[in-house]
Formats: sequence, C-alpha cells, structure tokens
Amino acid sequence: MKFISWNIDSLNAALTSDSNRALLTREVLKTIANEDADLIAIQETKLPSTGMNAKQETALKSFFPDYNYEYVSSCPPARKGYAGTMVLYKKDITPKVTFPKIGAPDTMDDEGRMITLELEDYFFNLVYTPNAGDGLKRLALRQEWDKCYANYLAELDKTKPVIACGDYNVAHEEIDLANPASNHMSAGFTDEEREGFTNLLAKGFTDSFRYTHPDKKGCYSWWSQRIKTSKINNSGWRIDYFLISDRLKENLVSSEMIDSGERQDHAPICLILK
Repeated sequence: MKFISWNIDSLNAALTSDSNRALLTREVLKTIANEDADLIAIQETKLPSTGMNAKQETALKSFFPDYNYEYVSSCPPARKGYAGTMVLYKKDITPKVTFPKIGAPDTMDDEGRMITLELEDYFFNLVYTPNAGDGLKRLALRQEWDKCYANYLAELDKTKPVIACGDYNVAHEEIDLANPASNHMSAGFTDEEREGFTNLLAKGFTDSFRYTHPDKKGCYSWWSQRIKTSKINNSGWRIDYFLISDRLKENLVSSEMIDSGERQDHAPICLILK
C-alpha cells in the first residue's frame, strides 16, 4: 500500500489560478498523480465552506480520475477560507469516512483539520495541526489540541492499527531542522510543542521516517516562503509526518520525501507499507 501526504497551501488557488505559484503547484500535483498512491491526504485546502465549484471539481478530477474524494472546510464560527483537509482514495477502496471533533479548544474543531477513514484492517487519519502562530499567541491552545489529538489516536489504536499523517507543525528533534540553535522560541520548535509530539509517540506510535533514517540529516519537508533562499540553501524543517502504530513497524517498506522541484513551502511525503 502506498500513501502520500501534502500540505498544498491552497488547493483553491492551485486549481484555478494562473499565477506562477499555482503553476508550480500543479506540477507537484502531476508528480503526486504519477505516484499512483492508494490514498492521498491533502492539508490546508483553503476551500470555502460551500465547497468546490464546478470548475475546481473538473480540474481536480483531471489530475485524479481514478479516485473518489472527501473534504472538510473551515466553517463558522471559525475563519472562512482557512485550513481545511481532503482525502483522495482509489475507487476500489470503500472506507467509512468521518470528520472527527476531538473536544479541541477555541474554533479548532470547526477549522476542517481532520478526516479519518476506517478500512477493514486499519484506520487512516489525516491532520492539519494548528500552528502556534506569530508571537506564539496560540501556543496554549495548541498544547490543548496536542493532548486531545493524542488521546483520539490512542482510542483508535485500541480497535485496529492506525496510519496517521499530515502537517504536524512541529520539528520534533534538533536533527529535524537546519538551524535548531536559533529557533528554540519559534513556533514549531518550542519545548512545549516538541513535548506534545513526544507524548503522542509515547501512546504507541512510530515516526516512520525517523525509524527508517535514524541519523539522516538535511531531509526536510518545508522551507519558508518568507526567505527566498531557504530551499536553495536547504534551510528547512521536517514538520510533515507519517506516524504508524508501533505494531505496524514490521510492515514498513519506506518513508520518504517527494521532490517538489522549485516550489517552496511544503514537499509531499510518501509511505509504503507491506
């Protein structure tokens, strides 16, 4: 089984805009389509609460004609055109799809941050974890989210194994970013966020990439758009993950990043399990 996860930073724009960034995004969509994965998780769709229009649906189906899809968007009282997630799955797969609310604080449960698929042998969960924000203004809320999410996955794991993925908005260890010394007070690398991720793993989950590449440096999934040379210099962060229930480790074949070419921001990640 092959799985792909990607924070697209606006599927809304990618499907219809003619900007240079949208064109680069569509090239990555072509790359993902060519991978022929069984399930594809997309984060930060930024679709309106009313859903895609006909033009957007046609464009999406042109990339992924062999897939069904489900998505959830941010809706009131949360911000419009914010966050949002989507899952695409091969048409021969028949999952039970849910859009869980986990008792998260503030409007986080209304921001379209999570989709779970139940299949015969496992759960597949995709998530777009809230960012602590500029000035860490949402850090305390993020800490509450981390607890709720970890408890949610642990409950799923009691029933059947879990494959979870997405943009977790945290670099777990110093090896997971290019410049750890200067980022200890930055969103995504605070002690609090890293502890939250440690707590999640402690509930019975494995970081698939770090399990297969325990000492590998310089492999990142995100480069800041604010710094034009971040990708050229590989000043990146690894904040996108495939997590698997510990008992699935023996099924792990590979966990890698997918080259996103010139496009900065997130790169797709890919997991293959026996």
